[in-house]
Amino acid sequence: MALQISEKKGIFYLKGKINCTTVKSFITYFEHYISQNKKTVINLDKIKEIDSDGLKAIKKLRALAIKNQKIFSTIGNGAKDIFNRLNPAS
Repeated sequence: MALQISEKKGIFYLKGKINCTTVKSFITYFEHYISQNKKTVINLDKIKEIDSDGLKAIKKLRALAIKNQKIFSTIGNGAKDIFNRLNPAS
């Protein structure tokens, strides 16, 4: 399943998979959006799979937002698990 991205009231709803086949377009889409806006929020409720490439992509976008003093947030089911995978306890 391809990754589908829709937007409603400033929140991006993702549906499908963030993996090695979709990650390039995912990064390209959100790099542009982050550069143009103060805040980016993505909802992961309908994500069926995130592989290691997908996690790296989210980490890359988060780093880009921080570098440019922007806000990048993930919300929805699985967001806490992704946060924990990106920020393992020391």
